[in-house]
Amino acid sequence: MSEKYTLGIDFGTESGRVVLVSLEDGKEIADHVTEYSHGVIDEFLPESGKGLGFDWALQHPNDYLDVLKKSVPAVIKNSGVQPQDIIGLGIDFTACTILPINQSGTPLCFDEKWKSNPHSWVKLWKHHAAQRHANQINEIAEQRGEKFLPRYGGKLSSEWMLAKVWQILDEAPEIYEEADQFIEATDWVTYQLTGNLLRNSCTAGYKAVWHKEESYPSSDFFKSLDPRLENITKTKLRGDVVPLGTSAGQITQQMAELTGLHPNTAVSVGNVDAHASVPGVGVVTPGKMVMAMGTSICHMVLGEKEVEVEGMCGVVEDGIIPGYYGYEAGQSAVGDIFAWYVNQGVPSYVEKMAESEGINVHQWLEREASQYKPGESGLIALDWWNGNRSVLVNTELSGIILGVTLQSKPEEIYRALLESTAFGTRKIVDAFHENGVEINELYACGGLPQKNRLLMQIYADVTNRTIKIADSTQTPAVGASMFGAVAAGEENGGYNNIVDAAENMARVKEKTIEPIPENVEVYEELYKEYSKLHDYFGRGQNDVMSRLKFIKSQANG
Repeated sequence: MSEKYTLGIDFGTESGRVVLVSLEDGKEIADHVTEYSHGVIDEFLPESGKGLGFDWALQHPNDYLDVLKKSVPAVIKNSGVQPQDIIGLGIDFTACTILPINQSGTPLCFDEKWKSNPHSWVKLWKHHAAQRHANQINEIAEQRGEKFLPRYGGKLSSEWMLAKVWQILDEAPEIYEEADQFIEATDWVTYQLTGNLLRNSCTAGYKAVWHKEESYPSSDFFKSLDPRLENITKTKLRGDVVPLGTSAGQITQQMAELTGLHPNTAVSVGNVDAHASVPGVGVVTPGKMVMAMGTSICHMVLGEKEVEVEGMCGVVEDGIIPGYYGYEAGQSAVGDIFAWYVNQGVPSYVEKMAESEGINVHQWLEREASQYKPGESGLIALDWWNGNRSVLVNTELSGIILGVTLQSKPEEIYRALLESTAFGTRKIVDAFHENGVEINELYACGGLPQKNRLLMQIYADVTNRTIKIADSTQTPAVGASMFGAVAAGEENGGYNNIVDAAENMARVKEKTIEPIPENVEVYEELYKEYSKLHDYFGRGQNDVMSRLKFIKSQANG
């Protein structure tokens, strides 16, 4: 019997990646990336050129289809694997990324009538223009004592489904009326592959406030927000919500021809990129936090009971691994912060020196910053350059660097930025651990852990915990491929559950990163200072960051 494989397709913020994975040992056979030709649409709409407002972030659905058209055939060709030996396929997505569709499942932005209306497009996860609506949702839910609110750390995010849909209703009621449904992009792509529209329990639970026992919030709650929303869960959000690993069906004949896959290929329901990473690194039991580290960080941990944790993005039963409560928290900017500094903040001499040595600016700064001991620079920073997702849940917060002098060097500022993101993760770890959700070791995956050893040592020192690093740079796609194997089932050469798939397919590096005691001691003192700044600017003592954003929005009209 020939060896069997599955595909994992990871739809990111700027591109989509397809990875072919062996079911025997998780070895990655081939991969291919397709850059989104439209990228992040945050200034003007394609074609019409219509300008977008402050904090908008959209995408083009055709970019997702291009990944299927280009990367899947490329992987099959480059690997030399026969299509009939690829038995399953799973996808993961940045979330919450939503779009309105008509009755035939076509995005409204494909319709000439609606494409010049920004609300007809895909709203990317980092679309924050619905913050006003999120604020109202949280205020009214708190007033009513809605029991769902504590499951999400006391606040729903402007990044999530309900705020985004309400913004559409409020600002473009004609789009709301025209939309047959609002769905996650991960569910829409699965729908394109199979012809079956299913909502996966991960995005429904974490991003649309769905609960396994209680379903969505009551129609009375939605009516209290806006009478026009009263029946939203029966109309615009209707449809079956099914567990991760569920088969959405086999790919259609049309998609088989488009991609080069065999028509018998099983497709798992969609997933979230970070959540797919948990089995991707082999974590299927509590006590271990998985950090999916890239432009942002998503923190996931499994628990055996449901408890309230400040600022958690959600707790969903079976939301990550069946049989456990899956907890999520996150930082809304990490790699983005470092990239901002490299692209916008460093002097030209740094670029010239890096170029003369044949390394990039990140590598040069990391090397130079590693020469400093913790605390040596006299700098400390807050990591809110794209707002705060956990534990404060406030997109109006912004970044700060304290202690800068005329002697401060670029590498010192770079190190302070690295440290600030580690302090942000420590704040999240402490919030969970102190509320009975144990975190004894950390697992890191994504691009950052592979590229920046200094960063990971700082994280180990700041959290005082051992860190294990994923062996793959494509962990979400590997995790998605595992769910594809579960959708195919053991009888077809796959696996019957995600635990078995992870046991056979997950890989982490042998070398772990251990905290350095003397560094832990210094960072403990610096963390106290970070916490004071965190509470001063983040808990209402000084709302200057929000006031500055308001002044900026007024100045921009």
